[in-house]
Amino acid sequence: MEGFEGRIAVVTGGGSGIGRSLAEAFARERAKVVVADIDARAAEDVAGGIRARGGEAIPVATDVADLASVQALADRAFSTWGAVHVLCNNAGVALWGGLETATHRDWQWALGVNLWGVIHGIEAFVPRMIAGKQGGHIVNTASMAGLIASQGLGVYNTTKYAVVGLSETLQKDLRPYGIGVSVICPLGVATQIRRSDRNRPASLRNDTPSPGPAVELMGRTLEPDHVARMTLGAIRGGQLYVITHEESLEPLRKRFQRIERAVLELTR
Repeated sequence: MEGFEGRIAVVTGGGSGIGRSLAEAFARERAKVVVADIDARAAEDVAGGIRARGGEAIPVATDVADLASVQALADRAFSTWGAVHVLCNNAGVALWGGLETATHRDWQWALGVNLWGVIHGIEAFVPRMIAGKQGGHIVNTASMAGLIASQGLGVYNTTKYAVVGLSETLQKDLRPYGIGVSVICPLGVATQIRRSDRNRPASLRNDTPSPGPAVELMGRTLEPDHVARMTLGAIRGGQLYVITHEESLEPLRKRFQRIERAVLELTR
């Protein structure tokens, strides 16, 4: 995709953080934007700000863990503007603690938002994008935690590893339709993800808080706008991986070196 003017972009988790920066970046490129967020007020604030600057945007309250809610989002986007060219499955939550202490509610919440949220986006939007025969692009927000495992992030790692694998396969599956795929894999970004509990459903809250402090990430903390600029560049260039931090290279090398050594040692 060479440009965004006149295109329609849908961004989940668009009320804050990377999602907000993506929505605003698309608007600066003269795309029409659907700002989706579980926090209706946050979605309206972002959409209203875009409109105040002369752009076109609508807010849609959306719970990505609920397929019917995401289908309603798709209905609103297509009924308003007739097409969708870019879908950003960006909404996500974070939680930490050893896997031995993870509760079933932890798994339900994290998988519901981080993985099922992406799956629901694909289910609700991709068939219509294919039928529209206008090409397009899917962006899934994963994490460096989807490529490198960290102690204390097991539930989060599981969801994000799945998003990376899904995205790698989706790129192959959608290539014949002219629809590209990118997966964002950042380290630290200055967002509210460490306050994810603010939107955790009461039915999925733990009776007692999860033990242990939040995991500290290596490397710099980037601003969301920086990640958004890189992502739009990846869409233009048809790049699959959006690796935002150079600090990621060494742990990635070490991981694949361990895999290589294991293959060589066990197959001799």
